[in-house]
Amino acid sequence: MPPPDRDIVLEPIGVVVSPLTDPAQAPKQGFLGAPEATIIVDERFAPGLDGIAVGDEVVVLTWLDRASRDVLRTHPRDELTVPERGVFSTRSPARPNPIGLHRVPVLEIDGRQLVVGDLEALDGTPVVDIKPVLHGPREDGA
Repeated sequence: MPPPDRDIVLEPIGVVVSPLTDPAQAPKQGFLGAPEATIIVDERFAPGLDGIAVGDEVVVLTWLDRASRDVLRTHPRDELTVPERGVFSTRSPARPNPIGLHRVPVLEIDGRQLVVGDLEALDGTPVVDIKPVLHGPREDGA
């Protein structure tokens, strides 16, 4: 495969503030008991929050900065009794590009801070994007 014509650059738009600090103690998925967390959006990107409301579901994309980037096969959910699979068929944080995908409810909004539920990202995790969860065709084209 030829190299890309241009570099891929990701700029964090914010950071996760969470009681989770130890990867070993974090749930594997948000619905498995992850706590509420706050996403603090950088001032430069705060206008991008316009249109998000309490009660919305959003997808938060994070850069799992403490994950290993050289893993191509893993036991799903680190269960050694489950056969290894290719990392692209799992939700493992360890992967060549450790992008986290988190579907979370918006619980509170205070300026450029979003309080969300069920976020399994660790404290200090960079946030690279926030997108709405789409439930079907929308008239506004979003």
